[in-house]
Amino acid sequence: MSKIKVENLSKHYGEVTALEDVSFEIPSGEFVVILGESGAGKSTLLRCLNGLATPSSGTVSIGGSKVTNHRTDVGMIFQQHNIIGQMSAYQNALTGALPRTTLLRSLLQWNDRQDKIAALEALDTVGLLEEANQKVKQMSGGQQQRVGIARALVQEPNLLLADEPVASLDPASAESVMGYIKDAAAEHDLTTLASLHQVNLAREFGERFLGMKNGYLVFDGTRDDLTVDVIDEIYGDIQTDSIRETTSESQGTDDLKSDSVPNGNAEVAE
Repeated sequence: MSKIKVENLSKHYGEVTALEDVSFEIPSGEFVVILGESGAGKSTLLRCLNGLATPSSGTVSIGGSKVTNHRTDVGMIFQQHNIIGQMSAYQNALTGALPRTTLLRSLLQWNDRQDKIAALEALDTVGLLEEANQKVKQMSGGQQQRVGIARALVQEPNLLLADEPVASLDPASAESVMGYIKDAAAEHDLTTLASLHQVNLAREFGERFLGMKNGYLVFDGTRDDLTVDVIDEIYGDIQTDSIRETTSESQGTDDLKSDSVPNGNAEVAE
C-alpha cells in the first residue's frame, strides 16, 4: 500500500489547462473513484500519478517519494484493455512481470517460476484461471478487461490506477469488472484510484470520491456527501436530469431524502 499526496498540481498543454491547482491526500489502502465529464482532467491526473505526464507545476508523491518519471510500482488498467489478442490470457498476464525481466523472455515464457505462479494467481483472482490458455481475442470485452486487471496485479504494484475501465462494457459486465477490481484491491492491500462516468457504479464501489470539472477539483468526499447537488456541480443539469427522474419514480414506494442519489436500479442510498 502507498499513501498519495498531490500538492498544487497543474498541467498545461500550450493554452489548454488540463489540471489547475489540484491538491489532495489519499491514505494507504483507500478505494477512490474520480468522477467528471470527458475532458475534466481525470485521465491527465492519473497520468501524472503514474509518471506518464510531467506536471507544469506542483508535486505528486507516492509513499513519500516524489514522482519524477514512469513508476513501475504503479499498475494501470486501461479503458481499451491494451492486451494482445493473439496471446493467451496467461501470456498476457505474464507481461505484467516485464519490469522484472525482458520482453523476449516474457514472450517465450522464460520467466521465473515465481512470476508464472503470480500470473496464475492473478487470473484466479479475476475468475479466469480455467481460461488461462484461451486466446484473448476469443474472449468477451469483460473477460479481456479482467485479463488487464490480472496483468496489473502481476506487476506487483503499490498503487493501482484504472482509467475508465468499464466505459466500453455493457452494464452487467461493467458491474462485474468493477467488483473484480475492488476485490483485487482488497486482496492485495492496494491503494486504488479509478475514473468513472457512471455515478451508480461509483456509489456502489467507491469509498471516497474526487470530482473534477474543467481541470479543477470541485469535490472531495464520501458516499453520503455525494448528493444530487454535488453531481450537478460535477456534471451539470443534463447529466443529473435522469437521476432526478429515477428518484421521482421511486418516491411512490420509498421515503426519500431530498438530497439522496439513486444507486443502481432506482434504489436510493440514505
